[in-house]
Amino acid sequence: MTDRVYIFDTTLRDGEQSPGFSMTVQEKLEMAHALARLGVDVIEAGFPVASPGDLEAVKRIAREVRGPVICGLARAQRQDIEVCWEGVREAERPRIHTFIATSPIHMERKLRMTPEEVLEAARQAVRLARFLCPEVEFSCEDATRSDVDFLCRVVEAAIREGAAVINLPDTVGYAVPHEYANLIRTVRERVPDSDKVTWSVHCHDDLGMAVANSLAGVQAGARQVEGTINGIGERAGNAALEEVIMALVTRRDVFGLRVGVDTTRIYPTSRLLSALTGVEVQPNKAIVGANAFAHEAGIHQHGVLSDPRTYEIMTPASVGVPTNRLVLGKHSGRHGLVHALREMGFQLTEEEVERVYTRFKALCDRKKRVEVGDLVALVQEGFAAAPETYRLVSFRVTTASDEPPHAAVRLERSGRLHVAESTGDGPVDALFAAINAATGRQVRLLDYSLRSATGGSDALGEAVCRLQEGDRVATGRGSSTDVLEASALAYVAALNKLVEAQPVQTVRTGS
Repeated sequence: MTDRVYIFDTTLRDGEQSPGFSMTVQEKLEMAHALARLGVDVIEAGFPVASPGDLEAVKRIAREVRGPVICGLARAQRQDIEVCWEGVREAERPRIHTFIATSPIHMERKLRMTPEEVLEAARQAVRLARFLCPEVEFSCEDATRSDVDFLCRVVEAAIREGAAVINLPDTVGYAVPHEYANLIRTVRERVPDSDKVTWSVHCHDDLGMAVANSLAGVQAGARQVEGTINGIGERAGNAALEEVIMALVTRRDVFGLRVGVDTTRIYPTSRLLSALTGVEVQPNKAIVGANAFAHEAGIHQHGVLSDPRTYEIMTPASVGVPTNRLVLGKHSGRHGLVHALREMGFQLTEEEVERVYTRFKALCDRKKRVEVGDLVALVQEGFAAAPETYRLVSFRVTTASDEPPHAAVRLERSGRLHVAESTGDGPVDALFAAINAATGRQVRLLDYSLRSATGGSDALGEAVCRLQEGDRVATGRGSSTDVLEASALAYVAALNKLVEAQPVQTVRTGS
């Protein structure tokens, strides 16, 4: 058995289909390039039959991203599989990932199929997928709540029809580690030719054990781990790949296994995903959280200063966390900025560099020192941008202790000015109400957050707004040393995404 664990990233499929994490085609492509630079082995680029937008994203990723296997998901249905092949066929290394549920509750209540019908559907699906594509992965949805005897029959049929990868997902996060390991071990032992396929694990975090279950599966013989950056995904999310990777790397003495990932790209990739989705990870998140390498207690600080190994089992540099040693100012040129961004792991196009540089120079007029946190905020704002349907021209907010706050805004769209005023419960509420009045749109603010990118009274403020209009949800980000301006920019950015939004997915999966 190989000592290599293959990393299967489903951020763009299982992660992106969860509420609040949707991305445009261009954003998915940007994330796919980052995943390729990270060195993941497989990118599940989407669920092509779900919508025209998903199909287009998979096609572009297959056409433009080189290195990893590019995979698409398909139910065990002819149309799904054929559309999936249309999506991935131009990839350097394409894969069709087809699945069907095998648990009694799914077969009876969702599929309305008998076990024999499910078995035949699985057999036909893998046969068609293998006819079209050189590599096929097959998944038994809700494997952990399936009858083991039936599970073995379905897996055996899939292997006979040519599946190269067999995935036994813990779809609803039901399993505990020893139980999941036993399932993987049992099926591998009982199914003929199990040594000829790669076994995969795909775990959800409903009970907070997705990473633990994934690692248990690896110890039981699985050699592919499926998960997402930052652990995003349906409900409580998927196994966080950064945690799985660093567990395997840091505790190689236990697992004796290796991965092909450039771990120094983990943090930049995590930050990029936060920028594209507008959703930050919690501060205490393992590996990539803001506090992952922070030490406040005096005894901890003393130990780390004496020898970092006293309280750090890995170094910040090993996962690509930048230091604050880099300081730029108004005399720094474009080349210095580009060098700094590359040091932090950002690979920008010329157009993106120009946009960041323009914002950087404007920030330099407000701050004497531009630090790493400021640059990350500027880059994230650019990544999160949508076509500028509305542009914030100016705003004015007045507030006093004895009267309601009042806001006036001027927005531009296609050369026309849209002007409006409004009051609100606070200055930010008044500002958002004025923007709604100027655009004539009735959007609902689902979430609003404001944080400081760095320390100091002149710190760059980062605002994130999550808006809903009908059944569409969009997130926008804005940054400025003026927190009201940052808030207005974030709100307008989210509004622009709603204006440009494509229809939401009509098909969802739970594997």
